Amino acid sequence: MSDPGWARHLPPGVPPPDLLRSGSLPLAWSRRWTAHPDQVVAGDANGAWTTGSQLESRSRACAELLATAGLIPGDRLLVSATSSVALIAWHVGALRLGLIVVPANTSYGPTELAHIADDAQPAAAVLDGLDRAAVLGSIPFFSVDHALPTPTGTVALDRSGPDDAALIGYTSGTTGRPKGAVLTHGNLLSSAEALRLAWRWTPEDRLILALPLFHMHGLGVGVHGTLLAGGSMVLLPRFDVDAVLDAARDHDATLFFGVPTMYTRLAQSPRAGELARLRLCVSGSAPLAPDLFERIEAESGQRVLERYGMTETVMNLSNPYKGERRPGSVGLPLPGVEVRLEDGEAGEILVRGPNVFRGYWGNPTATAEAFHDGWFRTGDVGERDPDGYIRIVGRTKELIISGGFNIYPREVEEAIESHPAVLEAAVTGTPDPEWGEVVTAYVVLLQPVSSDELLEHCARQLAPFKRPRRVHIVGALPRNALGKIQRTELHP
Repeated sequence: MSDPGWARHLPPGVPPPDLLRSGSLPLAWSRRWTAHPDQVVAGDANGAWTTGSQLESRSRACAELLATAGLIPGDRLLVSATSSVALIAWHVGALRLGLIVVPANTSYGPTELAHIADDAQPAAAVLDGLDRAAVLGSIPFFSVDHALPTPTGTVALDRSGPDDAALIGYTSGTTGRPKGAVLTHGNLLSSAEALRLAWRWTPEDRLILALPLFHMHGLGVGVHGTLLAGGSMVLLPRFDVDAVLDAARDHDATLFFGVPTMYTRLAQSPRAGELARLRLCVSGSAPLAPDLFERIEAESGQRVLERYGMTETVMNLSNPYKGERRPGSVGLPLPGVEVRLEDGEAGEILVRGPNVFRGYWGNPTATAEAFHDGWFRTGDVGERDPDGYIRIVGRTKELIISGGFNIYPREVEEAIESHPAVLEAAVTGTPDPEWGEVVTAYVVLLQPVSSDELLEHCARQLAPFKRPRRVHIVGALPRNALGKIQRTELHP
C-alpha cells in the first residue's frame, strides 16, 4: 500500500483483514440474527426494543411485499422517512431482495425530490410524508408504517454479491445539483467491517443515534455498523441535548455519533460532563474545531474521535481508537483504504480501496472527471504531518485565489475561531477587481467584539495574503441537514 497507516488501527501483529469475507451486509446480518435471535438490535428512547429475529422477520415481510408489487433485483427504491425501526426494516428488506436503495432527505422540497426521482427512476417509494407522494407522479409508494404480511419465506433473499449495486447516495449538492453515487454491497460491507475493527465495535455496544438515516453518517456508519457488530442502537427522531443524554443514561449507552453542531450544543449544556459515561464519541460530516475538541475534553474527559468520509467512499480515515486523537486531524487511513495527497505531503486527497464507489448514476462524464489513474478525487485538500495524520484544510472548489496566492478557507476559519469571543466562522472569496478575490469572513459571536479586533487577531496568526479583508457579523451560518456550511448561501 502507498500509505500503511491503516495498520495503526489494529492490535500489533494483526494481519491485513479480509474486509469482504462476509459477502454482503445482508448475509452477515441474517447469519447473526439466526445465531443470536433474542439479542436486541434497535429501539427507541422509551425502550421499545426489536430483537434480531424480529428484524429478520420484519425485513423479510418488507421484501416480500415489494416483490409482490413487482420489484425485482436491480430496481431502485426511493426511501424518505424519519428515523424508526420501521424505516430500518424497509431498508434492510430492500437490500435483502437485491434492490438499490435511494435514500432521500426528508426536508427536500418538491423540486429536490423530483430531481432525484427523475434521475434514479425508482420503481417504488417508501415515505412517511404521504403529501410528498404527489411529487412522484405515477410511482407507487408505501407508507413506512404500512401493515406487513406474515412472511412466507417463498421469496429468495440475500443473494447479492460484493459487486452488485446496493445504494445510490445523492451528494449533498453544496455546489450544483446532487449526483447519485452508486455504492455496491462490497463498498458498504468493507467500510462497515473496517470501522468494526478500528473502533473495537462489539455486541456489547449500544449507540445513541440521533442522526438522520438518509445520509451516509447515520445509515452507512450508524445503522450498518451496529447491525454488523451485533450491537444495538437507540433511535432518536431528531437531535436534542437532553434527549441524547437521557437516552445514554437510561439505556447504558456506550457510543454516540454526531456532527460538530451537535457537539457544540452538548458542550454548551450544563450536562456536558455526562458524556464521560460513553466509551466512544465520534464526530464527522464537517470539521471539528480544535477549540471545541478541547472544550469537550475539559468538560467530560472525552477525546472525541474525528473521522473522514463522504457519500462516494463511505469512510476513509479515522483517528485511532487506541492511540493519539489529534485535534484538527481526521487521522489515518482505515483498514483497506489507500490514501495519497496529490502534491506529496499536501494537496487534494485521493483515495482507492474496496470502499470507493463505482461511479455516478447515469453520468459517465462526471464519473470520468472524478477519477485519476484509478484514484478517486475527493475534492478535499489535506496536509499530512510527519506522523502520517491528515488534516483537512479546504475544498478544491472553495479555494480562494487572491493576488495570485492560494488560500484555503479552513485555515482562516480556525484562526478566527481561536478568538474567545467567536462561536464559529465561515470564510469565502468575494470577487474583487484588483485582487481577483478577497478573503471574506462571516462570524457568529459568543459575546460582542468589533470587526477590527477580529482582524487584528488574525493579523497575529496569518500571513498578510491570508487575512480577511472583510468581516460580517451574522446570527447563524447557513447549513445543510448534516451541519455542513453552505458557502454558496453566505451573504452579508
